[in-house]
Amino acid sequence: MKLILPVAGKGTRLRPHTFTKPKSLVRVAGKTVLQHVIDGLKKLKIDEFIIITDENGSVIQRYVEKHYPNLNAVYIQQTELLGPAHAVSLASPRIQAGDDVLVVFNDTLFVTDLTRIPKLCDGLDGLIYSKEVEDYQRFGVNVMRDNIIVDMVEKPDSPVSKLAQVGLYYLKDGRSFMDYIARAIRENLRVKGEFYLPEVFKLMIKDGKQLGAPEIEEWLDCGKPETLLYTNRFLLERASGNHVCIEGCVIIPPVSIHPSAEVKHSVIGPYVSIAKNCRIHDSIIKDSVINPNSILRSTVLEKSLIGDSVELTGQFQRMNIGDNSIIDLSARTLLNQ
Repeated sequence: MKLILPVAGKGTRLRPHTFTKPKSLVRVAGKTVLQHVIDGLKKLKIDEFIIITDENGSVIQRYVEKHYPNLNAVYIQQTELLGPAHAVSLASPRIQAGDDVLVVFNDTLFVTDLTRIPKLCDGLDGLIYSKEVEDYQRFGVNVMRDNIIVDMVEKPDSPVSKLAQVGLYYLKDGRSFMDYIARAIRENLRVKGEFYLPEVFKLMIKDGKQLGAPEIEEWLDCGKPETLLYTNRFLLERASGNHVCIEGCVIIPPVSIHPSAEVKHSVIGPYVSIAKNCRIHDSIIKDSVINPNSILRSTVLEKSLIGDSVELTGQFQRMNIGDNSIIDLSARTLLNQ
């Protein structure tokens, strides 16, 4: 199996955090999004990881080589951001006859058993993993008949289907899949100026290919601050080893506190992730993500994202602070009477 992992994209909804790092390296529940994705694939026999990057490719490559030194990975830069299908198409030279392909987009995390792929795809040409949603108007949805996808509709006005595509795809014949992407690009099948995979799948369906739509258990969005915090809560609730005891502190699980972090005279939790080399003193923090090397003093935080190497002093309630910031809220301002 070949794994195609597109990590290009600016992550504009997560700014200011993505001004200084790729969105795949944003942290949640003690790991980066990219770590969660790769760790979730460990049970599969993947012959090669094909990682599609943007101009931050060297950052991604250094990160993967440091944390996964034995991973068989190649890196391909998408120099023109022409959409998800175009990004996937760049893997074409690596896909040979007989290769099956799994495509994983890292904007979201998934909870599902991928070892069931052979069983789920028995008698089918591919799988478009899906999740039933109520706000179907926001997504591309699969229209089903007898458990086979017969059509796809982008952001439907009426409930023709509530089965949203989640950005996880398996194709039994990877070489044929690449040929269909090339055909869609050749025929200029763009949506709002970009190439998307549903247009490719529609060509396949028209030619009689049979695609299934297995439902995943959970669909976890990491693309916006509020959804990142929800994902942090969800993953911490299901993680092992999140009961921490620190002398002089009150720790309310679930939490993730890196062993190198220094926490003193503070109340931490629930739903707090504190990364390596942080220093937290005299603070109350809940429902927040604190990134590496940050220093917090005398701070009250809730529903907050704190970037790398931030220094924050003083009382506040809710913040979204990018990397390398220094904020002091401890001084009092006297107003003229």
